[in-house]
Amino acid sequence: MKPTRPAVLVGVLVVVALVSWLIVRQFYASLPLVPWTAIPTVLLLAVGELYSGWMTRARIARKPDTKPVEPLAVARLAALAKASAYAGAVFAGIFAGFSLTTVQLLTRETPRAEFFVATGSFLSFVVLIVAALYLENSCRVPKEPEDELKRPL
Repeated sequence: MKPTRPAVLVGVLVVVALVSWLIVRQFYASLPLVPWTAIPTVLLLAVGELYSGWMTRARIARKPDTKPVEPLAVARLAALAKASAYAGAVFAGIFAGFSLTTVQLLTRETPRAEFFVATGSFLSFVVLIVAALYLENSCRVPKEPEDELKRPL
């Protein structure tokens, strides 16, 4: 599995934001209100991924008071991180498109409230993307120092 490139995530986010903006602009009046519950939920997921990345990095480095980590568990965490990064980019794009639509209607009460909820959701998904990239980076096997590679067995 290749590492996730942040540029690809930004591209996904921008494309989804533009499509979302076009759709929301067209059908805004008939859409339900944006739920605020996505913000704490996604932030909790991000905290979980940050903690998992921190612990995985310590276990791979065999820091004191940590157990060795199973290779299959690291592979699963890396897959979770990759999926979270792409899903976060898609949902961040959806909420960015919603924010772009409602920012033009800030003089009205309901769109103003939805702007703040959509922007908060967008930011929480960006935090999830960062946490996912950190977890994915933490799953990498550390490189051997050159001195140990040249040493005879």
